[in-house]
Amino acid sequence: MSQAPLELSMTRPDAAERRGPADARPHFGLLRDVRRLPRDLAWARIVYALKRPLFAVTPSLQALAPLGSGKIVALSPDPWPGNAARGNDIVQGRLSFAGRTIADPNPLWHPREANAAWLEALHGFAWLRDLRACGGDAARRTARDLTGSWIVQNKAWSAPAWRPETIGRRLVSWLGQYEFYAASAEQDFCDGLHRSLRRQAAHLARVLPAGLAGRDAIAAIKGLIYAGYCLPEGGRWQVRGLRLLEQELHRQILADGGQIERSPGRHLAILQDLLDIRALLAAANAETPASLQAAITGMTPVLRLLQHGDGGLALFNHSNEGEGLQIDLTLQRCVSRQRPLMTAPETGFQRLQASRSLVLVDAGPPPPPGYDDKAHAGTLSFEFSVGRERLIVNCGAQTRRPDWYGVQRTTAAHSTLTLAETNSSELAPDRGFGQRIAAVTCRRSEQEGALLLEMSHDGYQARFGATHHRCLYLSAGGDDLRGEDRIDFAEAPPQNLPFAIRFHLHPSVRASQVQGSDDVLLRSAKGSGWRLRSAGAEVTLDGSVYLGEPGQLRRGQQIILRGETRARETLVKWALQKEGGR
Repeated sequence: MSQAPLELSMTRPDAAERRGPADARPHFGLLRDVRRLPRDLAWARIVYALKRPLFAVTPSLQALAPLGSGKIVALSPDPWPGNAARGNDIVQGRLSFAGRTIADPNPLWHPREANAAWLEALHGFAWLRDLRACGGDAARRTARDLTGSWIVQNKAWSAPAWRPETIGRRLVSWLGQYEFYAASAEQDFCDGLHRSLRRQAAHLARVLPAGLAGRDAIAAIKGLIYAGYCLPEGGRWQVRGLRLLEQELHRQILADGGQIERSPGRHLAILQDLLDIRALLAAANAETPASLQAAITGMTPVLRLLQHGDGGLALFNHSNEGEGLQIDLTLQRCVSRQRPLMTAPETGFQRLQASRSLVLVDAGPPPPPGYDDKAHAGTLSFEFSVGRERLIVNCGAQTRRPDWYGVQRTTAAHSTLTLAETNSSELAPDRGFGQRIAAVTCRRSEQEGALLLEMSHDGYQARFGATHHRCLYLSAGGDDLRGEDRIDFAEAPPQNLPFAIRFHLHPSVRASQVQGSDDVLLRSAKGSGWRLRSAGAEVTLDGSVYLGEPGQLRRGQQIILRGETRARETLVKWALQKEGGR
């Protein structure tokens, strides 16, 4: 099965950018998607797709009922910080989402130049917290005007405004920011807001679970729970929302506390959602379900496992560093002194820590179908940091930049081995994986403070009959990181298959090749020096791109060890040692 060459391009567009919203895909695209899914999830998506034409008639007949006598209760104000600069831009009519700024969009809720990710962010209303951070009457009026405009112009069902995960996020934003923009508003605005909230919640309750999975499922359910506790007629939504939440937690939270999508960024986002739900229940004097508290307790040390010394996240599976303040606030709200896990075997992550050195490793198979929509083909990749400085990284992800969606998922965008310039798991054209890694092994051992991981994956078995083995060793003092990458063939190998072992460097790190040798010297921003030595491959330096900082694209370097397979076993050894150490 052939695949396109793996290249990191600064300009390459992604197919999703050209296709537009997912809801616009023809039905044959849906059928192609669901063929790879578990039966229950596939059936739920088909049923939702078949019902969708009916939604245009009216999102919910319950919208015709008169308003109840009670008032909206703002039980749990949104605790997450906004960005005042972004809020000021919104006041000025400049809306920036998904890496694109549109000034005075026309029509406001469906501008022609917007892509699907931009529209999703616009209709989700999370940007209300940016207006709140901006503060002042102008920001409050802008929030009120935009909310009122949405209510008037989006009464009929349309995508993406009425997609269930978008409704969930909008309900949470409107109710969480209520005191900021609506508490002092005129009665006509409040009545219209109340009516729209009821209409959206009724539609959400009618369509869930809607074939949603992973983070999107939690976001939609969270919106229904918020509506249940904040709206006077929401008792039936409370019961349904909490029942759906328990089902999702059972599906998504693994035995070690990791989340099934295997994404540090999504793990963080879901943990934040669960903390918000817990706070809402506490404010309503409602009991916290045992499954909810257990999920928060289990997810907290896994989040710590996935943190580098700078407090940001590891760059695996559609994740970037995240915003440090958000991560710190999340851990504070967990109210837990749990130390980070060193190993999460069910989720498939490993943490090697010695002195100030830290190695984070993706040692698990890809997420299962239905949860792999944005997962990366980065199995057995690793990142290395010392103190608060990142040295070796993966390229990361711009999570709302569809033009980078395909490139950032490739094996070549990760610090691991590629064989014959193909991905270790085949990237499907729309989402998820086609042919994928089926088996990953990982054995961890420790002796006198030194740590060793012995790993393998079978991603190249079907195409080439090859297995990739990787060993990582970190000395007790943290000044010596060694690796072995081995390609084994079960039978006589195809001749001269090229391989490349990549070490993507953080943009703050400068690399130079030692004259007259294959050694490479690394110099961090703070001046620490490391030397990479290798045997069994040719060493080159090349350009790279860093997508790990939210909203930013930065140039960097990568070290590449290249060679060709010539026997049943090809072995490359390398060592990264601190200059001045042993």
